Amino acid sequence: MFFRNRNKVASRIDTLIGAETRVDGDMHFSGGLRVDGTIRGNVTESVPSTLVLSEHGCIEGMVKVSQVVLNGKVVGPVNALQFVELQAKSRVTGDVSYKTLEMHTGSVVEGKLVYMGDRTDEAALDPLMASRD
Repeated sequence: MFFRNRNKVASRIDTLIGAETRVDGDMHFSGGLRVDGTIRGNVTESVPSTLVLSEHGCIEGMVKVSQVVLNGKVVGPVNALQFVELQAKSRVTGDVSYKTLEMHTGSVVEGKLVYMGDRTDEAALDPLMASRD
């Protein structure tokens, strides 16, 4: 009857990329990152963190984070180590790897949805390792 939602995204935002801001280069962050502007480069976390991409936000590069909520545009692969939420206006051109997925009506993925499940890091790096089991 009483339970905690393990997939609830942390609401704390430590860093904001504003709507009129463009970052050229890779972005490494910790805590919460909200992107309303544009990042041209890879976005990765240094510790388990949350990325929120707003409706007008855009990332051109690889995204690799623990938890991600997308409502904007990503051109590149998305690797969510724990949880990914694709909101109604999200557009992803690339593969989406996830452990837990929430996909709203209207979201678009031009690529593969890849379930990570309980695979180890070694199996994720070498697909032949996963097929041996």
